[in-house]
Amino acid sequence: MAGNRQTLGVIGVGAFGEFMLKYLIPYFNVSIYDTHRDLTKVGELYNVEICDLNYICDCDIVVLCVPVVHMEEAMASIQHRLRKGQLLVDLCSVKVNPIKLISDALPKGVEFISLHPLFGPQSGKHGISGLNVTICDVGKTNRSDCIRKFLGDTLNLKVHETTPEQHDKEMAYVQGLTHMIAKVYSRMDVPEIHQKTKTYTLLSEMVDMIRYDSDELFLAIQRDNPFVEVTKQSFFSAVRDLEAKLSNAEKEVLPADQERREAERREIERRKI
Repeated sequence: MAGNRQTLGVIGVGAFGEFMLKYLIPYFNVSIYDTHRDLTKVGELYNVEICDLNYICDCDIVVLCVPVVHMEEAMASIQHRLRKGQLLVDLCSVKVNPIKLISDALPKGVEFISLHPLFGPQSGKHGISGLNVTICDVGKTNRSDCIRKFLGDTLNLKVHETTPEQHDKEMAYVQGLTHMIAKVYSRMDVPEIHQKTKTYTLLSEMVDMIRYDSDELFLAIQRDNPFVEVTKQSFFSAVRDLEAKLSNAEKEVLPADQERREAERREIERRKI
C-alpha cells in the first residue's frame, strides 16, 4: 500500500480530513472533494488537487471522512460511481450503523474497511506516532494485512482490531462519557486558574483536546452510537446521586468520622482507667 503511488480521493475535508492530508501526501497521489467547504486554500496549502466527485470516485482508494449524519447522502452519491477493485475506507467515530449502511449500499467487487483514528487535530498536534487507530475488518477486503502494515509500520500507529459492536460499546465510555464531561465543564464559565494540581491539569488538557470539536461530531457520538444512552443515563444518575449526597453531607456521619470519633471515645475511656 505504501510502496506504490496509488491515487487516493478524500470525500469530506473538515477538521480531521484536512489534518490527515500531510500524513497521506507522502505516500499517495491525493485529491480532495467537499460540498460544504471552499477548498481553495486547503488545495494551495497542501498542493493537492481539488476534483469533482467523478474523479474522486475513480481513485484507487476512496476515503469517506464525512459526519455520520451525512453518510447516507454520501453513499447515495458515490455508490454508482465506484468500480470493482477499488478500496473504500470510512473514518466514522461510530461503527455499527454506518458499517451496515455502507455494506448494504456497496457495489459488488468494491472492497471496504472501516477505520477509527482515536486522535484528532488537537491530540495529534505534536505528531501521531504512537497514537491509536482501530480497524473494524468486516471481511470485505483482501488488503487487511497491507492496511495494518501501512498504519502500524509506516505511520507508527498502535493498531487495534475489534468488531463494530465492541467498538461502539467501548466508545460509549471513551468518547461518549469524556465528551459529556467536557461539554459540562466548558459551560461552567471556569475562570483562569493559576494554582493547579496535576489532577486539575490533566482535566484541563482533556477538555482542551475536545473543546473545539464540531457540534456534528458531538451529536454523532451521543446520538448515533447505540450504546451511549446507557452510559448517559448512568452518568447523569451518578451526578444526581452525588448531588443529593453532598446536599445531605452535614446530616451524614461519614465512615472516616465514625472511626475518628470511636478512636477518641476509646482514648477517653483509656485515660479514665
